[in-house]
Amino acid sequence: MTVKRCKLTSMTTITFDTFKFVDRLEKAGATRELASAMADAHKEAFAEALDSTLATKQDIRGMHDAVVQVERRMDGLDAKMDKQSWMIGILIAIAMANFAKQFF
Repeated sequence: MTVKRCKLTSMTTITFDTFKFVDRLEKAGATRELASAMADAHKEAFAEALDSTLATKQDIRGMHDAVVQVERRMDGLDAKMDKQSWMIGILIAIAMANFAKQFF
């Protein structure tokens, strides 16, 4: 089996030195075949983890679009709340005027 240095690439790049990894395992008593197989397994696990857990630019754009939509809806709700506040204020003023009429 050949041992080579490789670079895992995904949205974020990390360097995994398979040669150093295999060398360290061999010094600890592992055979070259076992060390090489473990290096390949680690390399694949890292690549899979990076691909499945990190957000891509497309994911971030999608979230940005969703946030913009929510902000627009909130602006619309804010305008409705302002209208309703005015209406409630007017109703309270009318009720107080009617109540005051009874005493004057």
